[in-house]
Amino acid sequence: MTIPFARWTEFALSNGARLVGIVIIALLLNRLLKAVTERLVKIASSDTRVAVMREQHTRTLAGVLYSAGTAAIVIVAFLTALPEFGFSVTPIAALAGLATVALGFGAQNVVRDLINGFFIVFEDQFVVGDIIRIGDTAGRVEHLTLRRTVVRDLQGSLVTISNGEIRQVGNLSRDWSQLFLDVQVSADDSMGRALAALDQVCGELRADTAWSPALVDGPRLLGVEALNVSGATLRVQLRTVPTRQHDVARELRRRIQARFEQQQISLSSVQRVELVGRDRSSESDSGPSR
Repeated sequence: MTIPFARWTEFALSNGARLVGIVIIALLLNRLLKAVTERLVKIASSDTRVAVMREQHTRTLAGVLYSAGTAAIVIVAFLTALPEFGFSVTPIAALAGLATVALGFGAQNVVRDLINGFFIVFEDQFVVGDIIRIGDTAGRVEHLTLRRTVVRDLQGSLVTISNGEIRQVGNLSRDWSQLFLDVQVSADDSMGRALAALDQVCGELRADTAWSPALVDGPRLLGVEALNVSGATLRVQLRTVPTRQHDVARELRRRIQARFEQQQISLSSVQRVELVGRDRSSESDSGPSR
């Protein structure tokens, strides 16, 4: 009884302080990691619908970071404490290194997806519900994880894209959307009348309370964009809240058509060309006249 007690007393006096220090440092690091992840969620919190989705993604990301960080802290603390009990960590470290290398080669694509997905969520590049364009695929984000992004394209298909394959993404739902509407006017009509009619239609749409909430800037008449033998191309700039540009453009086209019909302004069309003169083929068939 006396010898074991003396050994434990000697062990506690010589190694106890280091073990307690390791435990305290591990607990402090864990608390710091928890505070950082909670701060990330608090920054992303808001009452709007998009912000709520963004908060959910940030909360998921924070949970992954906290779990991975806690596991790393526990493993490092355990390996640091082993020498105090007389165990050598060299074989364990060598085995862990080999396992890490093997895992890196075998799951490098998955690791790349997770890292890229982490930056997509952390940098707030897009969230569920956004309209995005990735390469040749454009559509609404239906699902987003750290490994993959699922997009519903314009044909209604669900397209799954690995986050590691995303090199460039265009977010069509942020801040505002823009569209340029070209109107081709016939060369037979007065360009001044056409410009005045377009400017009037743009002003009426801006003043319409049913459509003004969807407008950010314009519609604004920019002027003559191009000239050709069939007439002139007049350009209108339209800037709306995200994803409403096509709705407003359809209403603007309808009003332009109605105003042009009212003021009898012709839109440009394919010209019909007739060759005036004697028909050589019929002349040759009938022979020389007498």
